[in-house]
Amino acid sequence: MSQLPGPHSLAFTHLILIRHGETAWNRERRLQGQLDIPLNATGVAQADALAQALSGEPIDAVYASDLSRAMQTAAPLAEALGTTVRPDARLRERCYGALEGRTYAEVAENSPEDFARWQARVPDYAPQGGESLLAFHERAVEAALALARRHPGERIALVAHGGVLDCLYREANDMTLEAPRQHELLNASINRLRCDSQRLTVMQWADVAHLQDLALDEVDRRVP
Repeated sequence: MSQLPGPHSLAFTHLILIRHGETAWNRERRLQGQLDIPLNATGVAQADALAQALSGEPIDAVYASDLSRAMQTAAPLAEALGTTVRPDARLRERCYGALEGRTYAEVAENSPEDFARWQARVPDYAPQGGESLLAFHERAVEAALALARRHPGERIALVAHGGVLDCLYREANDMTLEAPRQHELLNASINRLRCDSQRLTVMQWADVAHLQDLALDEVDRRVP
């Protein structure tokens, strides 16, 4: 992994990208999308551990998706830094419309065509009432770039969702939306990117040293 950004890289905005802590629906492999699901007890512990790990860093602002699981994850960090969380709906998870609330297995059994397109990562496929992968990717990337432009030369934390992490990782690494995912999207993980106006670069990914056995990655995994 790369070293942390140093004092000579002030031309860039440094993004600390964080996935929210664990929820009960993560454990159940249930599609949350934009339904407002709170953290479970493990998620609360992860948020506290995250705050402790980052409390000594010079972070200039903390932004979060306005969904509860992200806001709850961001709150201890903001408190430790002596600041407040700035909610931003652009950092929300992808909207899965009619599929939200179902387990992966239920989607596979009851909506096999939707499941196949979702798992194949078809860019222009959108579930009924939901958001296409292409539209979601554009939203997530533009949100991160816009916030970075608001804080030139600063370090900001963005607390979001697994899908948002995936979009930004792909953008930084020039990965297609259809490419199978090999990178991890861990609950309450610390992921560091550098942003130079319109370009994202991954500096460090999937750091969960502060969590020990508290991390979970269920995003985009296929049903056994």
